[in-house]
Amino acid sequence: MIQQWVNGRTILFLVAICIVTGTLFYSRYLSEKIAADEKQKVETWVEAQRTIMNATDQTSLNLAAKISSENRDIPIIETDENDSINSSNCVNLDTVKMKTHSNYLTQELEKFKKLHEPITLVISEKPYTANKYYYGESMLQQEVRYYPIVQLLVVSLFIIITVIAQRASYRGMQNQLWAGMAKETAHQLGTPVSSLKGWIEMLREMPGNEKLTAEMEKDVGRLELITDRFGKIGSQPHLEEKNLVEQVKNMVEYIRKRAGAKVDFRIETHGEESIPAMISPPLFDWVMENLLKNSLDAMEGRGTISIHLHDAATQVLIDVVDTGKGIAKANLQKVFDPGFTTKKRGWGLGLTLTKRIIEQYHKGAIYVKSSEAGKGTTIRIELNK
Repeated sequence: MIQQWVNGRTILFLVAICIVTGTLFYSRYLSEKIAADEKQKVETWVEAQRTIMNATDQTSLNLAAKISSENRDIPIIETDENDSINSSNCVNLDTVKMKTHSNYLTQELEKFKKLHEPITLVISEKPYTANKYYYGESMLQQEVRYYPIVQLLVVSLFIIITVIAQRASYRGMQNQLWAGMAKETAHQLGTPVSSLKGWIEMLREMPGNEKLTAEMEKDVGRLELITDRFGKIGSQPHLEEKNLVEQVKNMVEYIRKRAGAKVDFRIETHGEESIPAMISPPLFDWVMENLLKNSLDAMEGRGTISIHLHDAATQVLIDVVDTGKGIAKANLQKVFDPGFTTKKRGWGLGLTLTKRIIEQYHKGAIYVKSSEAGKGTTIRIELNK
């Protein structure tokens, strides 16, 4: 699936490059063709000016005047042989700016000089007098020139939208896959858990098994909790108001019994005995369990884990702070990605599911607030009230 998505994106980029490249070459061809046509029009217009100056009959004068008036799109500036502008014979320019901006014609002349060589009309050889005609680009020529840029923007926008849509589709399929795996796991666990409960009842009836059955019941209860958690992935969980102080204390106590004497657990509620929040208790416990286990792994069985609960105005903030080995800067953006793990064992799904539970089911946020190599990591959970 990932390979197909990458290949699809590569094909999109190649197609876009081909479209833009083809458009650039074709636009250049059109631009050169239009430029040649406009040069010919200007030369014809200049010859019309010659006829107007030297006409001996009314018919020639009328024809030259008609040709001269047909140029409505190519801007032309007339100068003498010393490039002094004759403003009375400048056509297709902004007449308002000509009247209000004294430097307008000079600025336009400089632009025209960079675009084309002037067409010279010699009036007299001795003494030498001549008119020069500098011309710019028509609106059509400018539109053709900028068309590839516009098309490039359109194609880029199309690629961006397509890539975003593909990525969203891929993430949707990935989420469905995780949810399906979780539900199937819960379904598969259900049968052996039920069987184990039956065997426990049978053992209970035999004298001397009281201690054994009590411990087995704890483990089976644990399996039932895991089954319930996996069964809720992919379904909209029921949120209920719970006291987060009590909820966190219960999970810390559960982890404390399995952590060893060299790990110190601390809970800081800042004087609050009750901090209510809307949560799904089994899923929230799963989040805390994952974070606490990750902290234990990072500390390698020795250190301090502190949980800080802050009851803010619009949010409840939960900081899980450990004194472990920290997270490398290169991995800070990857810790919640599916499959990412620095452990020798494991699938790298714990923090991924944790993020999904907090963000999708509780509409909150979870992120690495801070981390420093050799000093520890702080992960923050934000829950909206």
